[in-house]
Amino acid sequence: MTFATNLPDTALASLSVSAVQTATSAIPLGAAGSIILSLEPGPTAAPFLTSIGAATATLPLANASAYPSLGPTANATPTPISVGNIFQMIDIDAPPAQITPTGDHPVAPLGIHKQQDRLETNKFYANFFLGDQMAGTWTHPYSVSYGNGSGESSSWGLVISHTERDQFGTTPAEAGIDAGKIKNFASPVGLQPLVLSAAELGNGTKLTTDSLEAFSVNVNLAAPNGTNVLTFPLLQGMGFVTGVYNDGTPLIQSGVGITSLVYCGPVDNYMTYKYRASVGASNGSDSTWLIYVTPSEKSYKPNSFTLLDAKNVQGRSNFNGYIQIAKVPTDGGNRSELVYDAAAGVYPTSASISGSVSGQAGTYTLKWTKAGDTSRTLLMWALPHHVQSFSSATARGLKNLKLITTTKGYATAVSGDSWTLEEPNLPIDLGFAPWSPETGSVKSVSSATIELLNAVAYAELNEDIETQTNTSSIYYDGKALAKFATICYTANTIAKNSSLAISGLKKLQEVFALHVDNVMPIPIVYDDVWGGIVSVCSYKSGDTGCDFGNTYYNDHHFHYGYYVYAAAVIGYLNSSWLDAGTNKAWVNTLVRDYANSITDDPYFPFARMFDWYHGHSWAHGISAAADGKDQESSSEDTMASYAIKQWGHVIKDVNMEARGNLMLAIHARSLQNYYLYTDDNTVQPADFIGNKVAGILFENKVDHVTYFGDVPAYIQGIHMLPLLPHTPLIRTKTFVQEEWEAYFANDTGISPVWNITGGWRGIIKGNQMFIDPTASFDFFSGSSFNTSYLDNGASQTWYLAYSAALGGDAGTSSKNKREKVRNLVNQVSGKVI
Repeated sequence: MTFATNLPDTALASLSVSAVQTATSAIPLGAAGSIILSLEPGPTAAPFLTSIGAATATLPLANASAYPSLGPTANATPTPISVGNIFQMIDIDAPPAQITPTGDHPVAPLGIHKQQDRLETNKFYANFFLGDQMAGTWTHPYSVSYGNGSGESSSWGLVISHTERDQFGTTPAEAGIDAGKIKNFASPVGLQPLVLSAAELGNGTKLTTDSLEAFSVNVNLAAPNGTNVLTFPLLQGMGFVTGVYNDGTPLIQSGVGITSLVYCGPVDNYMTYKYRASVGASNGSDSTWLIYVTPSEKSYKPNSFTLLDAKNVQGRSNFNGYIQIAKVPTDGGNRSELVYDAAAGVYPTSASISGSVSGQAGTYTLKWTKAGDTSRTLLMWALPHHVQSFSSATARGLKNLKLITTTKGYATAVSGDSWTLEEPNLPIDLGFAPWSPETGSVKSVSSATIELLNAVAYAELNEDIETQTNTSSIYYDGKALAKFATICYTANTIAKNSSLAISGLKKLQEVFALHVDNVMPIPIVYDDVWGGIVSVCSYKSGDTGCDFGNTYYNDHHFHYGYYVYAAAVIGYLNSSWLDAGTNKAWVNTLVRDYANSITDDPYFPFARMFDWYHGHSWAHGISAAADGKDQESSSEDTMASYAIKQWGHVIKDVNMEARGNLMLAIHARSLQNYYLYTDDNTVQPADFIGNKVAGILFENKVDHVTYFGDVPAYIQGIHMLPLLPHTPLIRTKTFVQEEWEAYFANDTGISPVWNITGGWRGIIKGNQMFIDPTASFDFFSGSSFNTSYLDNGASQTWYLAYSAALGGDAGTSSKNKREKVRNLVNQVSGKVI
C-alpha cells in the first residue's frame, strides 16, 4: 500500500493546543530490525608471531667508557609539570622525504565536500562516506542512518532510532569459553521508529557530508534536482536529533507506526512548537517521542503537521527552520518532557576541546558552538565515565533524565554549553621502570636477580634481531623493536650493566634505522587522500586485511605505538640519537598520524584514533561497518598513549607528555567502565560482566570473542599485551584477581593456565605478577621455563625484572632459591657463551 505524502497545504490540519490525531498501526513484518550476533569479517591473524629466532652469533660486549655520550639524559622518573594548553603543535612540516607521498588510495572519499582540515578516518560518522552510506552512526544514546528509500518506511530521510535493553539480542555463554551468562549482546539495526525527511526527497536523493571534525559532521540530503533540502548537524552526545530545512516540505515518517500525534503548542520561548508522538515498538509497548518545530519565518504555521497515516506526518511546504526529535524514557513522563522543553530550540553545530595539567591534576573541557535560539542552554548526553569526572560546576547541570545506550550503559542528560572533566590522579611518576600504584617505580632487585637478568638479557640480545624486526609487517616489526628496547633498558637500569645495554642498543639502532630509512620489504607511504602514513601492503596485494588493514587505517595506534615506545627508550639511553638524521621527525610523524594534537595540521587530522568523547580509541578505519566502529585490544590502545607520554618526556615536549598523562588517566576510567569488568560493574548488563573483558567492543554490540579465535587465553590476553609499566594503572589488582579466579586459577578457572600453550602462557603468567609476583617470577626463573612461552613482543628479561621489582624475588637470599636462580643462570649462559 502506498500513501500520498505531498498533499497541498490546504489539505493539512490547523490544530489547536492538545489536539490529538490518531492512526491505526500494526507493526509490519521486519519492523523489529535485525540483530547481528555473528562476527563481521576482520583481520584473522594472531597478534604475535609464534617463533623467535635463535641466537646466530655471540654478542660482543661494548666498552662503556668508549661511549661517553651514551646513558640516560632525561630524568629517570618524570616529575610534575604544569601546562596551560596541552593541545599544542607537535610539528607541521611534511613527513620526512623518504616517506613517499601518494594520491591514489584504494578508497576514495564518497560525497565529502572539500575542506581545509584533514579528513578524519576513524570517527563515529564514517559510515556516511563509506560503502552504500546506509550503515548506522551512533551518537549515543541515539543512532541515525540514511534511509535511501529502503526499510519499512521507504523513506529517503534520516532514520532516528533508540532501543531499550529488552530489545537487545544475546547469545548464551559457551562452556569453557565465557565465564559470564551470555556471550554477547547487540542492539537491533534497521529499526525505523522515526525518520526525518522532506517530501522533495525521493529516488535520486544525494547524501553528502561537510565540516568533518573530531566530534561533529554535517550530513546533507539534496533532492534529485540537486537542491539541498535538509542538513543534519550530528554530534556525539547531542540532546536532540536536529534537521535544518531549506525551503522544504517536512515529512516525518515511521517504519513501525505512529499511533497518535498530539499538538502541544509552543514551549516557553514561543519560537518553538511541540508535538508528542506515540510510536510502535517491537517490544510490545509504544514509545513516546517529542517533535519540536522552530520556523525561521513567523508566517509559517507550525500547528499544521498532519498525521496522514501510521507512517507519515506532513507539515506545510516552504519550511525554513529546523525540527528536533527526542525520545522520552519509558519511566520519564512529564518530568522528562520539561527537561526537553527547556532546551528545545537550540542545537550544537560543532565542538572543541581544551585541556590543562597542573601537577597530578588534569582537566579537559568540551565546548560546543550552537545555533538556533542561542539564548538557550544546550542539552547534551553524558556517558558514565563523564559523569564520574565532572567538575562540580558541570555536575550542577545534570538532569534526572536518562536513556540507555547500546554499549556504554545509561547516558545522562546535562544542561550546559560546555563540560569540564577532571582527572585528579595523573600517573606522573610512571616512567620506563616497573611500576605499580602501590610501589611507584622500582629499579632495584636482589643481587641474585641482577645476575640472572644479565645472563638472560645477554642471551636474548644474541637473538637474530634483524630477522625479528624485519618481517614485512609494520605491526610485528614494531612489537619486536619494543621488545628489544625493553631488554636494553632493563640491562642498563635494573641489571646495572651499561656495557650490555650499549651493545644491544647499537644493534637496536641499526634495525630501527631500516624503518626510519623506509627500506623495509613493504615500506610506508604518505597517503595524501586521507592524510596519513600507511603501509603499501594493500596497494601491492589488493588484500584489504593485509597487515591487519593498516592501509585502510585500521590499528594505527597499535602499530605505531610500539615504534614510538621503542624510540623513547632509544632516545632515553642515547640522546644523540634523537638529533641524528630524521629520527625525531620520523617518530613525530607517527605520533601525528595516530594522535595529532591540533586541528589545522596540513598533513594529518586531529586525534585520528583516540576518541575524546568515549575515552578510548577506535581501531576500525575506512570500511563500512554494520555495527559501527570497534576495537579489540584495549591494552594496546593504552600502550599507544603510554608511548606518547614517554616520547614526550624524552624529547622534552611537555605538552605531549602532559597529554599522554591525561589520556592514560582517561583510559583507566573509561576502560574500567566499558572494557574491563569488576564484579561491581553496573554499566554493562549483569549477565555479561562475568566475562570480565569486552572481547570486541563495537558501537552497537559487545562480543566476548576475538577476530583470530574463540579461546579464553586469546580473548582475555588481547586485553593484557603488552605488559608495560602503565598496565597496573589500567588493570587494577581487584580486576586481575577476579579474572584470574574466573579463568586461569587451577582450582576455579575455566581455562587453567597450566593448560595454555605458546606465547599466551607467558602473557598470562606475566599478568599474574600484579597479584602474585612470586608465582610469576618463579615461572620465568624456573628450570622448566621454555622460550616458546614468549611471544615476539615479549622477553624473559622484562618479565623477570618486572615480577622481581614487585617483590617476586623476595626469597632469592635464601639458599634454596639462590641455587635455583644460579642453575638457571648457568643454563642460560651455556646457550650463548
